[in-house]
Amino acid sequence: MKITGKRVTLRKIEERDLPTLWDYLYGDPSPEWKKWDAPYFEHKRLTRDEYYASSIKNKSRSDEFQRIIEVNGKTIGTVGYYWEFEPTRWLEAGIVIYNPSYWNGGYGTEALSQWVDHLFETKEIGRVGITTWSGNERMMKAAEKIGMKLEGRMRKCRYYNGVYYDSIRMGMIREEWEEIRSL
Repeated sequence: MKITGKRVTLRKIEERDLPTLWDYLYGDPSPEWKKWDAPYFEHKRLTRDEYYASSIKNKSRSDEFQRIIEVNGKTIGTVGYYWEFEPTRWLEAGIVIYNPSYWNGGYGTEALSQWVDHLFETKEIGRVGITTWSGNERMMKAAEKIGMKLEGRMRKCRYYNGVYYDSIRMGMIREEWEEIRSL
């Protein structure tokens, strides 16, 4: 199922996308996007063969939990979700715009909005959240623009390049989402 917005399309990952995704993920040993996406966690490199094999093996899981972000037919990133704790329906969303040419243009905000809409429309959940760090101001702004609120700040628990950062939790409950969509 494709989700098409004004400028951004979200769609399932297909086998033809794997070379592009591998290039974004592992083509550069120190990719620019990783400096913003939890850079305090090790970026473990996979070979092309390892990545392709894993992606094909886990295709049904990927179909459920992840989508390509596309602009004018060009892959620029991915959105996804994971269960923080599925028995209580606690779901967290995520987004990465791999291509820096598309940073600060509103593409991530549009993709995140589409993804949150999709999750509320297709899942029996009361909330969608994101977790980031205080060094990723673009992520926090995108979440705020779509109506998410700051829910938690764990101070100085992310250490990166000699500096302590806060872990940030933001989220939106179903009633807030319904109110925003009715405007």
